[in-house]
Amino acid sequence: MSASDAPNAERAPGEAPRADGDRSEPRQGPLPLEDAVREIGDAGREGLSAALDTGRALRGLLIADLALARSALGRALMWVAVAIVFGASSWLLLMAALIALLQGVLGWSWLASMSTAAGLSLVVTAIGAWQALRYFEYTRLAATRRQLRRMGLGHDDDDDREIDARQPKEAR
Repeated sequence: MSASDAPNAERAPGEAPRADGDRSEPRQGPLPLEDAVREIGDAGREGLSAALDTGRALRGLLIADLALARSALGRALMWVAVAIVFGASSWLLLMAALIALLQGVLGWSWLASMSTAAGLSLVVTAIGAWQALRYFEYTRLAATRRQLRRMGLGHDDDDDREIDARQPKEAR
């Protein structure tokens, strides 16, 4: 009796060997070449399927991250517009009214009146610029970078540490 016949010892002479699923005992010897090729092919398909699933998940993350970045960019541009509008219109509208009020009613000098109006415009401009910078942080694709780094792709560690340091714990 050869090594390949050992698992099929209970079959009658002339009977065809049974399929792997019909055996009640585990195989003792090496797999036949056909079975080994089939198992390698199955493992390859499973690996490809897992890689495709990972790619789909990363694609979904990238799409969501780009949507967030697009939204944040729109908001940032809106706040830039607010800063510009208040910087310019405050200078034109409030300057005239405030200078007239301070100079006429309170008796301030022209210099003090103009400085107060300019200071108010600068405060509103600074608030708008601060909000714009806050929303620009969302355009850095932090979640996608984190996932790519976990996969071993993209090793810009300095940028990632900087992003992680700025984000609150709940956002991670």
